[in-house]
Amino acid sequence: MSVISDDAAEARARGWRTLAALHARIEDALERALQREHDLSVSEYTVLDALSRQPDGRYLRMNQLSRAVVLSQSATTRLVTRLEQRGLLQRYLCPDDRRGIYTELTDVGRAALERALPTHEAVLADALRQARDEPELAPLVGVLGVR
Repeated sequence: MSVISDDAAEARARGWRTLAALHARIEDALERALQREHDLSVSEYTVLDALSRQPDGRYLRMNQLSRAVVLSQSATTRLVTRLEQRGLLQRYLCPDDRRGIYTELTDVGRAALERALPTHEAVLADALRQARDEPELAPLVGVLGVR
């Protein structure tokens, strides 16, 4: 393991704090708007979005979904259960591997995502524009290509 200088360690820590601040700001704005306008949390929206982006029949194994939404297996299972109870997705056993469980977006889930997408995009763009105007966040927002 290489040793880094105090200056490099501080720069890394400062970068991490900046990234965490930008993430928290955006996630908070998205959470409030998605809950208010669509009765969806950011995590729920992210699950629907991840499932909608699958080219191979619109499904993911639960462990893939867990990685896509950056949640533990148990938290993903609870989240999927809530979304399934609302009719937004469904689970079924993998035909090739009975241990595997697939998760698939339903038509109701796809419609909910389509309704929430403009809100998500508008809030994300607005949060990034606001962050761009703050000196400590501007360099990171610039890396994201926001003008």
